[in-house]
Parts: sequence; C-alpha cells; structure tokens
Amino acid sequence: MKTYGHWIGGSWRAPGAGHYAVVNPATEETVGRAPEADDADVDAAVRAARAAYDGWSRTAPRERAAVLDRAADLLAERAPDLVPLVQAETGATLRVTAALQVPPAADRFRRYARGAMEPDTVPLAPLPVAASPLAPGGLIGAAAVRRPVGVVACITSYNFPLANLAGKVAPALAMGNTVVAKPAPQDPLACLELGPLLTEAGLPDGVFNVVTGSRAAAGEALVAHPGVDMVSFTGSTAVGKKIAESAGHSMKRTLMELGGKGAAIVLGDADKRVIASAVGAVGSTFSFHSGQICTAPTRVLVHRSLYERVVAALTDYAKSLTVGDPVDNSTIVGPLISAAQRDRVEAYLAGAREQGARLVTGGERPPVASGFYVAPTLVADADPGMTVAREELFGPVVVALPFDDEDEAVRIANGTSYGLYDYVFSADAGRAWALAARLRSGNVGINTVQRHPETPFGGFKHSGVGRDGGSFGLHAYSELQSVVWAS
Repeated sequence: MKTYGHWIGGSWRAPGAGHYAVVNPATEETVGRAPEADDADVDAAVRAARAAYDGWSRTAPRERAAVLDRAADLLAERAPDLVPLVQAETGATLRVTAALQVPPAADRFRRYARGAMEPDTVPLAPLPVAASPLAPGGLIGAAAVRRPVGVVACITSYNFPLANLAGKVAPALAMGNTVVAKPAPQDPLACLELGPLLTEAGLPDGVFNVVTGSRAAAGEALVAHPGVDMVSFTGSTAVGKKIAESAGHSMKRTLMELGGKGAAIVLGDADKRVIASAVGAVGSTFSFHSGQICTAPTRVLVHRSLYERVVAALTDYAKSLTVGDPVDNSTIVGPLISAAQRDRVEAYLAGAREQGARLVTGGERPPVASGFYVAPTLVADADPGMTVAREELFGPVVVALPFDDEDEAVRIANGTSYGLYDYVFSADAGRAWALAARLRSGNVGINTVQRHPETPFGGFKHSGVGRDGGSFGLHAYSELQSVVWAS
C-alpha cells in the first residue's frame, strides 16, 4: 500500500488536506492512500501548468511526438505493474483490465504522437477584395491555423481511469497545451503514476500535473480557477451541468462527455444471426465492466413479434455469467465501484418493481463475502416513461421494451434526455442506415457494439458538448486562428 502526493511541476507535493483511502471494490480493503487537495494545491498545479505553457506550446511538433511515443513505450513496459493496480482500484475483471484498461492508454499516446505531426494549417484561396474606407483593395491571402487552447483541466470518470485520462491528455499535449488532471476520487492511483512516467518520457516539468481529492471541492476549485482555459470532463450529466455553469462565468472552453441511456433497436426483420448478434451486444451491459459504460445498450427495444424470444435469450445469457472475484479468470461480472453506487442501482430496481416492471432475472444481491456487487438484471414489461427506462443506472441492468413499428421505436429511443450511443439490428443494413438518421444520438452502431477509433465521439442533448477521438480530438483541444495578409 503506497501513500501518494500530488504530482505538480515535475515532482511530488505533500497534500494540504491529508490523504484518503482508495478502496478495492471487490475486497473492500485499502489499495493505497491518495492526496486530498486544498485550494493551494490546485492553485500550485495551475500555476505550474501556466508557467510551462509558453515553452511547450512553442516546442516543435516532432519533439512533442517523440515524447508521446516514448510515453506509449513506457506504458507498455510498465503494464505488468499497472494492470494489478488498475484492477485493484477499479474492481474490473482481470481480463478487462489487461485488455481494455491499460493497453488503450498506450495506444492513445501512440496515436497522438502521430497526431502531433498532422497539419495544423488550412490554406484558403486568395480573393480579390475591393478598396473600402477600411483599407486599400488588393489580392488578400488567408489561412486558418489551429492553435493550442492553453491550460486544460482534464477531469475524468472512474470506469476507465487511465485510458480515459490518456484520451484527453495525449491530444491536449500533442496540440501544445499543458494539463492539470483531476481523476475520479474512487481510483486515482494509476493516474498519479502517469506523472513520473511522462517525466521519464521527456515531458518538461509542469506540462502535466495531477491533483486528487475525495470531495467535490478540488474539482470545483480547478474549474473555477482563472488560470484554466479549457475544461475537458467525462462523467455524469448532473456534474457536467455544474461544470458548464461554472466554466461559463469566465467563458472557458468545454468538452463534455456525459451520460447515456443507449437503445438497441431490434427490427422485425432480424433473422437468427442478427438476433444472436443483438443478444450478445446487449448482453455486454451485463458482462463488460458490470455495465459501468456510458455507451452500453442498457435499453433493448424489440419488435413485438420477436420480443419474448429476445427476452428469453437475454435471460439465459445473464444467468450464464459468473459473478465473483475479478482476479479469477473465470469471473465475468465483477463489482461496482463503490457501496454508494451499488445502493443507487438497487434503489432503481426497487423503484422498477414498485412501478410494476418485472425483474426476469437478477435484482438480488449476489451471495459474495465482500464487495459491491449487483447481479446481472433484466427488467421486462416496463413502460418507456418509468424511471428505470429513462435514467442512467451505470450497472449491469438491461430494460426490455417492445414496439410495433419503426415510428414507435424511434419515439422510445429518442424519449430520454440522453443521446450518446444507440444501436440498430436488422437483416437489411440499408434500412438500419436510414433509421440511424432519425435517432438523436451522437453515435449509432449497426449490428455491432464495436467502436471505430477515428470517429468523432460525443453526444446529443444532455449527453455532452463537443467531440473527440481521432483527428477530432486534436480539433477539440485547439482554437482556430485566422491569419490574413495582403498579397
């Protein structure tokens, strides 16, 4: 068990408000002790980032790329040490951690090492402009140039702490910004380890800083700090709204990846193969990180002719999953992040029962000795207006809803305040493509829950503001500057 300081200005800093315990969600034992930030810690981190900005923003793209490439190498080399740490503090199963927690962090640094070398200038054709009282006429040339925003506050979620942070930090650094990171309070330890790793990779002191805290105060101080130019946040819609309100007072740029209530629409033409694909995709809500995924298809909308068939298949799927110790390779479903999150999900399920929904399977706490577990749960016979069908639970819970025609399916799918990721399953890909255009969602998967790493990622409505991913991530962490000259 290690006790950490904040990572500020290229070195560890003792916290002003002591430490707090980071707890393993499966064993309820302490993994390590994280620093509790006070206002002075946050101020020191922002000042360090501000002091480093001029030098880093003027560093040649090729040099920035070399640092990010080296960071990717070091993450890959340190995976044997980082995987157990991330696994212990997140409660994710070992197979998920080894494949999808640590390696994507290295991949993202590698991707944005290339990104640092992408062209940042869009030349515009010269135009003849007539003389005016403002200036003489002539042939006027111009270019649109992407410039770094400045100091970026990166506030991340607890489900994929290291990978999520890398997805923000790597494009921000590639564009020449400096960063103050504030990881989620539940699992910040691997994010703190990123500080010395980036220094070893050659990143100058102050370009990347990390402060942590168990309470909202540290994040609030960071968002409100006048030295921060942009806030990049991944988390709940409720917290995102508070951040947007605070950031708006000083016109900070924001990038918000917020909640989701993904709908998987299974059309009536689905054949055996498509139904199997849909069941596997929707079943990922049960089996992949215990449903703690904002993109999860947590609602399955099924044509009435197929409804009972799909419900039966999902029931069998959920019952087949092993719930237990996430370190055991036979385990598919691990714990939720905390007792508070487990209790929250259980409260939603109790509310569903009270409102008349049927819990086909699950709904009871699994018989485990310790940890914050919720059994894979399928809710059927729910009305689209029920709370369980409208709000994000962030647990291994799927709500099944029947529909009679495409218009009804679209109304149900679009009938929440979210719009992050929806899915369409059909034997006719052209029909699914056409239906996707009617969904108020930032992302639509057709017959798959697989992601494409270069697509712009973000949401409609209350699911967020802005897009990242691929080259769009570089755009997110830059400002456009127009440069005009007389030819």
